[in-house]
Amino acid sequence: MDKKFDYTKAIQRLEQICSVVEDPSTSLDDIAGLVKESRELVVACREYLREVRENIETED
Repeated sequence: MDKKFDYTKAIQRLEQICSVVEDPSTSLDDIAGLVKESRELVVACREYLREVRENIETED
C-alpha cells in the first residue's frame, strides 16, 4: 500500500455508506457508486488485516 491506510476511518466510511444505502430516498445511481466504493474499502481492509496478521505471525 502506497499511503498509510487508516482502518478505523475505512470502517467508519463503510458504516456511513450503509446508512445512506438504507435510506429509501437514496437513488439507485447513488447506490451503485456507493457499492463500488464499499467494495474498494472492503478489499483494502482485508489487505490491511492480512498484513497485520502476517506481521504478528512473523514476530512469534
